[in-house]
Amino acid sequence: MLPAGAMRAKTKAISAEELRLIATAGSPEFGKATYAKITWRLIPFLFLLYILAYLDRVNVGFAKLQMATDLKFSDTVYGWGAGSFFIGCFFFEVPSNVILHKVGAKIWIARIMIVWGVISAAMYTSNQLIFYLLRFLLGVAEAGFFPGIILYLTFWYMRTHRAKMVGGFMTAIALAGVIGGPISGWIPGNMAGVSGLKGWQWLFLLEGLPSVVVGVLVLFFLDDGPAKAKWLSDDEKALVLRRLDEEEKIKRSQAEMNHAFLDAFRNAKAWVMCVVYFGIVMGTCGISFWLPQITKDTTTKDPVQIGLLSAVPWAAAAIAMLWNGHHSGVTGERGWHVAGACMIGAVAFAVSAMPGVGGFAGLAALTVAAAGVMSAVSCFWSVPTGILSGTAAAAGIAWINSVGNLAGFVSPYVVGKIRDAAHSMTLALSMLAVSVLIAGLLTIIVTGMKPKQAQPQPAVVWSLRSV
Repeated sequence: MLPAGAMRAKTKAISAEELRLIATAGSPEFGKATYAKITWRLIPFLFLLYILAYLDRVNVGFAKLQMATDLKFSDTVYGWGAGSFFIGCFFFEVPSNVILHKVGAKIWIARIMIVWGVISAAMYTSNQLIFYLLRFLLGVAEAGFFPGIILYLTFWYMRTHRAKMVGGFMTAIALAGVIGGPISGWIPGNMAGVSGLKGWQWLFLLEGLPSVVVGVLVLFFLDDGPAKAKWLSDDEKALVLRRLDEEEKIKRSQAEMNHAFLDAFRNAKAWVMCVVYFGIVMGTCGISFWLPQITKDTTTKDPVQIGLLSAVPWAAAAIAMLWNGHHSGVTGERGWHVAGACMIGAVAFAVSAMPGVGGFAGLAALTVAAAGVMSAVSCFWSVPTGILSGTAAAAGIAWINSVGNLAGFVSPYVVGKIRDAAHSMTLALSMLAVSVLIAGLLTIIVTGMKPKQAQPQPAVVWSLRSV
């Protein structure tokens, strides 16, 4: 047993250390610097990962301009193949995200990227059956990537900052369109015949291999969480972990909070969010997979010009996503930032579907539609992550994403079917407008739009407002 003097000295030392940590944890300057450090370390790299993922997912839209002619694919065949990706995602999304939660993000995200990059680069399809199979396998390989990143952000950020971080991260979709459009238009038009490959085959190869290389880099750059981040000081780790722990306790104390695996499937709001996300994805995939074809039909047939014009809606979407995510983070409001964006997108889709609206007027309408639906995506994930935690969050995020992404199959397939039958995009664009509108209305219902009332908040949440 320690002498009384030694015991008093030890107690005094511990108290001083605790006071120091409490003081730094409560300092807005220290908190702001810590989270800025985390953001600059993680978000640009995750941004790059998602750009590569999205390019490999949707570059089939540009490949289709040549591939459909070479392989005699109808719009229905193309739509079925493009959508097969999401069938693969659907069956493996939840297991993949639960595995990530168990084994760690670094190993699992690296595995996802390397495998999908190999499959994407090998997309040398010769008939529709192989086309369907490779797109399905690409979905299996990528399953869990996006919900895994969303889950990964919950290991670092509290809910007060998550909408802004997710919004910033998801502008990678729009930037992929801005960068990928011109590149994906240039490759098929300039690489055709090189080494005996078609231009669209070069497109898959040159946009697939970078994913493999960056996938290897994930093993050296990402950490599974703050506790394992050697680039954070002990005080910085303590700050982040304590705040996450306190938020978790607050979540568990709420009646509607769900933590266990099966809770993800028992929560009625989670099921409604599946439908909401389904409607939003109907709109995003309508633009992603058909914008090059619409541009070719109504504006120009030059592949390079198609690529350049296709970048315009995505540039507008990037700006809108950043603004919507930032404004949601500042105000603390989520529902209307999703619902309002959906309604703007729905109106724009409806305008683009009107007879006689084509060419640059149609492109302008689709630009507003892209900005609307992508702005909804930028704030969407702050809603389900606010009602689920722990293993339920891992399963729930993946479940919502996988069910919602079934629209990734339905949207291109139904649009292709309509085009083959009607030889027009009018009915198809109207269908997208209705889907996005329903998503907006359901968001209003599920978030229970009521006037905000000032309520006392835990000190830890208040302190983060200035971070």
